[in-house]
Amino acid sequence: MKQEAPLHALAAYLPDGTFEPVMEFIRIFKVHLTITRERKSILGDYRHPDGTGKGHRISINGSLNRYSFLITLLHELAHLTTFNKHGNRVPAHGKEWKAEFTFILSGFVGKNYLPPDIELAVRQSMLNPAASSCADEDLLRVLSRYDRKKDNHFFVEQVPLHQLFRTKDGRIFKKGEKIRKRYRCEEVASKRLYLFSPVYEVELVTES
Repeated sequence: MKQEAPLHALAAYLPDGTFEPVMEFIRIFKVHLTITRERKSILGDYRHPDGTGKGHRISINGSLNRYSFLITLLHELAHLTTFNKHGNRVPAHGKEWKAEFTFILSGFVGKNYLPPDIELAVRQSMLNPAASSCADEDLLRVLSRYDRKKDNHFFVEQVPLHQLFRTKDGRIFKKGEKIRKRYRCEEVASKRLYLFSPVYEVELVTES
């Protein structure tokens, strides 16, 4: 479900001081911005003008903490500026997008907009931006410190070996060993094996 609201309401979702610089992008590129309920698979989304009269469209999960919201929005704005320069001729998260994202992020560091730990993680991320903040494990760990805490929810890396956990879609898995960068876990119902990011959030369950 999408939430339409006056643009000044956007300030409540952003860190102090960042509303005006964000609004500069919104105004210049005439972005249609929507704030959605939590989506399981994505944090944000960009859609370019498609010839039907619709302009640049960005949607961001309204459930994100303020710092995650800002970084996700800047991520999607980097897709917009990349599209404006290159159209669909370059990879979605290739070197052109990385250059745009790094440039946009540079306008938000060193301004006291971010807590020191996030500022440091963002500066590290700018050296080689990941395809999403979810893919940047170090950044995600730091951003998660500012999430509203949910009972019995942990990153996979925090779950004890062989412990059962439930994913957002309700499936139950048993945690297995770490294979390189990911954890091999068995889905209880199907006995199939899946690889999980160490910073994927899950809910612990007890043995039935």
